[in-house]
Parts: sequence; structure tokens; C-alpha cells
Amino acid sequence: MKENKFEIIYEVVKLIPRGRATSYGAIAEYLGTKGGARLVGWAMNALMKNHEVPAHRVVNRNGVLSGKNAFATPTTMQELLESEGIEIFDDKIVNFKEVFWSPSKELL
Repeated sequence: MKENKFEIIYEVVKLIPRGRATSYGAIAEYLGTKGGARLVGWAMNALMKNHEVPAHRVVNRNGVLSGKNAFATPTTMQELLESEGIEIFDDKIVNFKEVFWSPSKELL
């Protein structure tokens, strides 16, 4: 059952536009599992090196790159975000409110 939930989470993450980011909690709330941010985090950590799912675009509620250790190197997540034009300072997205992407009820 957990794999099915992970797959649904991955489908939402695939919809995050390039140059935007969202939070674990925003995805959980969209999927109706408010308070399920940890489940979203576990799903992102389980990805390993799956490049079809842009896990680098999912951060904590404050824009902190809290999942950076799940990537190949501690700087990979930041490098991927910066390659999309997102500015990072001290492991945090600068102007996170402007970069933030909220899943919409019309998505799935």
C-alpha cells in the first residue's frame, strides 16, 4: 500500500514546473493527508537516482533544502535548483514565497 501512495506522490511532484518548488506539506495537503509531510519526505528519499521525478523541487515549509542528503552529493539538490534559476543561500531558497508552487485541485 505504501508504494501506491508513493506513486501518487511522484505523479504530483512530476507536475512541479521547472524553476518552481513546493513543500512536503503542500503535497500532503493536496493529497488529503494533511500532516502527512513525513510520508512525502519518505517518498522523496526512496527515489534514489530516479531522474524522472524532480525531487529536488520539494523542500520543507520554510524553503530549506532538508532533503539534500538523499542526493548523490550534499550539493546536488542545490545545483539542480540553481540550474533552473532558483537562488539558494545557506541551504535555503531565497524568496521562497515567490518560487513556491501550490498543487491545484484540478491537477489529478
